[in-house]
Amino acid sequence: MKAERGFTLLEVMVALAVFALLASAVLSASQFVLQQNEALRERVLASWLADNHMTELRLQPPPTGRRSVAPVLSGQRWVVEQRVERHRESGLLSVEIDVRRSVDSATVFRTRGWIASPLLAEKP
Repeated sequence: MKAERGFTLLEVMVALAVFALLASAVLSASQFVLQQNEALRERVLASWLADNHMTELRLQPPPTGRRSVAPVLSGQRWVVEQRVERHRESGLLSVEIDVRRSVDSATVFRTRGWIASPLLAEKP
């Protein structure tokens, strides 16, 4: 009668150890991808808010100074802060927009742009 040959306990333990190492590496990589995905989603939403706000300002030029608004996008409240200054030489309005998740949090997205001053449009 032939003796059946199988895996030894040591071979099974080595195979399980290799599998555990590979599984932990895959889990770590997938967690990193999920974190990056959430950060990218946040930056995209913030850029949309900033672009929309800049477009609104271009349609109706704002007064100079600072102003904050708190729009809701994708079920989340954001803080959009605008700073408008009149450029001395050209008369254009310089606009800087910061988008944050809350008043105390760091800026997620910042954009700068120029808007034609209403006074310039009136000149012949």
